[in-house]
Amino acid sequence: MEISLFCDELWLSNPDETSHEPKQRILERCPGCSFYNTKEDCEQASIICSKKELSYIPEPGYLEYLQSNNLMNFRLKAIQWLFKSRSRLNLCYGTVFNAANHLDRFISMNQCHGWKCWMIELLSVACLSVASKFTETSAPLLQEIQLEDLEHWFESSTIRRMELTLLQTLGWHLGCVTPYSYVELLLSNVDSLEYHLHNQLTTRFTQLLLGAMLDFKLLEFRPSLIAVSALRCCLDELIPSSCSHLASTSLLNQFQKDDLHKCHMIMKSRMVDPLSNILVSGQLHNWPSSPVTVLVKERIDIYDSQVDLSMFKLPGSNINSESCRKRKRQLLEH
Repeated sequence: MEISLFCDELWLSNPDETSHEPKQRILERCPGCSFYNTKEDCEQASIICSKKELSYIPEPGYLEYLQSNNLMNFRLKAIQWLFKSRSRLNLCYGTVFNAANHLDRFISMNQCHGWKCWMIELLSVACLSVASKFTETSAPLLQEIQLEDLEHWFESSTIRRMELTLLQTLGWHLGCVTPYSYVELLLSNVDSLEYHLHNQLTTRFTQLLLGAMLDFKLLEFRPSLIAVSALRCCLDELIPSSCSHLASTSLLNQFQKDDLHKCHMIMKSRMVDPLSNILVSGQLHNWPSSPVTVLVKERIDIYDSQVDLSMFKLPGSNINSESCRKRKRQLLEH
């Protein structure tokens, strides 16, 4: 049976993202290349994405749940680990965005009490593994994924069980729409650019979207809104004359002005925040790996027999389905 039957994919998926070569490098190599032949194709794909994204957002109250359960630092460490793993394993940017989406959706759907560090790490490994299998031509081995920067080591059987729990909880819906899904769609609305300028714009755009994943304030905004705000910030910085052209796209017309303004202001503040720039400055380059001569903290082995995954809810346990539908109706009204 084809995987598309499980993953709810649409025609608009970019074949470039299945390459083991990061999409950023593909765009740098051939910035004029596009999966979409006309602007009408892009607009149609944008409409489909903006509707589809409502099925791939965390449950209502996710931000409040993270704050009230002291999970903000856990999530921050998990996202940073995904960034470093992407660079170390030479994965596509789409893979890390999808993995982060899986992680946020899973936590929001399993609001159990007593999250511990090893639980977040196990979930992070499973999310990156599943996202890699879905996106990459050659997915890394489970042992490779957890080589660095984790406090615990998990058996392959444990990770596979966690992968299955993750897939069941997400309903096998893996074809995420994330802010990164809009990179090519939105760049198509910018007038033709010279090679170096297109390369610079794409790099800065991707950098801002990576940084947005670290900012908890942006968890409340739709992926498309985050993407539009990030591109507007890039254009303000690099090509101010293109902003008015972007404002006329069909994608922007779907947003409330207040929400767009709020998101844009948060994104602008990230651009001038020194701490924010430090956190993401290395994301588009290789993270330094620990030299083999450096002593690392000894890890704690977690054996399969020690891990009880029944603490996590499964889809049959009534996971806020009504509240999710209500939220989607409210978003569609906007």
